[in-house]
Amino acid sequence: MTNSDTVQELNIIEDNYRNYYEIFVYSFFDSNGDGIGDINGVIDKLDYINDGDSSTDSDLGFNGIWLMPIMPSTTYHKYDVTDYYDIDPQYGNLDDFKKLVEECHKRDIHLIIDFVFNHTSSKHPWFVEAVSYLEGLKEGEEPDLEECPYVGYYNFTREYEGSDVYYKAGNSEWYYEGVFWDKMPDLNLGNEMVRQEIENITKFWLDTGVDGFRLDAAKEYYSGEKEKNVEVLDWFTDYVTGVKKDAYIVAEVWDEAAALQTYYESGITSLFNFPLSQHDGLITNTVRKLGTASGKSYADTLVKLNESYQKGNPEYIDAPFVSNHDTTRISAQCINDENQMKMSAGMLLTLNGSPFVYYGEEIGMNSKGTKDENKRLPMQWSLTDTDGITDAPSNADIVKQVFQPVDAQMEEPLSIYNYYKKAIRIRNENPEIARGEVSVIEELCAEDVSAIKKVYEGSEIVILYNISPDAADISLKDAKLTGLSLKGYLTVDGNKVTLSDDVISMPMYSIAILK
Repeated sequence: MTNSDTVQELNIIEDNYRNYYEIFVYSFFDSNGDGIGDINGVIDKLDYINDGDSSTDSDLGFNGIWLMPIMPSTTYHKYDVTDYYDIDPQYGNLDDFKKLVEECHKRDIHLIIDFVFNHTSSKHPWFVEAVSYLEGLKEGEEPDLEECPYVGYYNFTREYEGSDVYYKAGNSEWYYEGVFWDKMPDLNLGNEMVRQEIENITKFWLDTGVDGFRLDAAKEYYSGEKEKNVEVLDWFTDYVTGVKKDAYIVAEVWDEAAALQTYYESGITSLFNFPLSQHDGLITNTVRKLGTASGKSYADTLVKLNESYQKGNPEYIDAPFVSNHDTTRISAQCINDENQMKMSAGMLLTLNGSPFVYYGEEIGMNSKGTKDENKRLPMQWSLTDTDGITDAPSNADIVKQVFQPVDAQMEEPLSIYNYYKKAIRIRNENPEIARGEVSVIEELCAEDVSAIKKVYEGSEIVILYNISPDAADISLKDAKLTGLSLKGYLTVDGNKVTLSDDVISMPMYSIAILK
């Protein structure tokens, strides 16, 4: 009989397959006592994410960070940028950010930042100057782009035909497009001067040391016009990789798999895999056995999605996630069922590509309803040491936190925190998990069992999932798999996965890695 309680050697490959931790700086950690999280607060907590010392086991093991918007803005969420070349003063300054980049790179953490260029703030100088110019035109007079090029930076029109995404431009006779909000005027991405501005901004941040970008709202660059959006991503990807060949780009295209396949034709590295995510996505549906979800359908769908995305871009790197700042947290998706929450995390962290984990999911933080502020609450570090814990966004509701904060969960072996930590460790020990070509092991799949094989550079691993509140014994001989060893496992209740005579015994909601 064998089990895998012994920690294996780390086998981390230096490439763009990473384990990403998404941070909303505002709510993460406050270094200066003003109640708002900041860049220095992120620096203070880097060792929590990854301390860069492989000889210790004191960090979570993430080696990528995505920072939600950090540029100056009029809002708490900062998705309406007023200056693309600076840090919002609530968060710090450029020197603080450069220090963060330096500290991340010391720890081999790649840092990507949110780049919002579907729209700007209505307070951005480009827009302010454009509206002021239009207000000064005489009735019926056409704008002269040589006099005010910024009019061409946005989508202004006199004939808006009653559309609910167009708003009056000051006291002029013109209207402007703002798909998300009247305070977020959409940029005209067909304007070559706008593209030159974006290229200049991109180079500025790459020169500052960022490792890539998360692109917001890529489906809305030209709302409803997929081919134009693909062209924008093609242009942006070519420019970025021309400046920094190994830069990582991941875009938000909130759409179904067929659309994602088309968007991958742009050549972009990654798109968030929305079909896997949220309360009605593949992961949660499978864990909770909703609808027709089963272990077999889970494995089949993973392979189909992979084949689809590879048709768009054979070199793509998947970007799976279960929750983010726009969705309910996993606790809400699983109705605070800790076992199902852990299993959802385990399934995410054994997927191909670069998984993204939203801050606080590693301790099971709670969200509430659909209000964005309730999905972006203060990180729960401690109940007794409140130094650094931020204030909630001003419009947030009081949300009861069912699970313990970080310091308490660190001390509890069966906590959600320690489950995440072990899952990431197993991922970092087995590079096949992120990079392997996936196939279904048909003979082992069943209603409660999912079985897949991954092959990477001639090395094969098998991943088995018992997606059930009951234990299961699985005969590997049924799939002519013999002589395998257990390389790691995840269980929700502390029970062990064991392998004897090619029969693997799996406790409820467990995952096993075999090689």
